[in-house]
Amino acid sequence: MRRVAVDRTLDTDAATVRSRMADVGPFMRAAGFDEVTHEGTDLHLANEVGPVRIELTLELLDDADAELAYRQREGIFEEMITRYYVTETEGGTRVEAETEFELDVAVVGSFLDATVISAQRRRELTAQLDFLAE
Repeated sequence: MRRVAVDRTLDTDAATVRSRMADVGPFMRAAGFDEVTHEGTDLHLANEVGPVRIELTLELLDDADAELAYRQREGIFEEMITRYYVTETEGGTRVEAETEFELDVAVVGSFLDATVISAQRRRELTAQLDFLAE
C-alpha cells in the first residue's frame, strides 16, 4: 500500500477545526474536487486529473482514533482509506491527514500511476489543511 501524509499545527482552536471537518461537503470541496455530494454516510466525489475524470464513492467510517475517516467503496483504487487526526497542543491544534491506497491497475490505465495519484492526493490534503487554517 502507498501512503500519503501531511500535517500542520494550526493557530485555529481544536473546536473550530473539528466543526469545519464535520461539515464534510465544504471540507471535501476545499480539496479541489469538482463535484461533491454528501448523503448520510456516503460521499460521491468527482475530479478532473489531466484528461482523466476520476469518480469515487466513499463511505464515512466510525473510527474512534480519527476525527474523520472514510474509505472507498467504488472507484479507481483496489483499496483506499483516509484518516484525519486532531490533537490539541500548547502551540495550537495539530492536524494529521493520511491516505493509504492500492491502485486497481485494470481500472487506472497508463496515464495515472501511483506517483501521479500520490502527488495529487498530497495537494488535496494540503488544500484541506489550508481551509482549516482560515
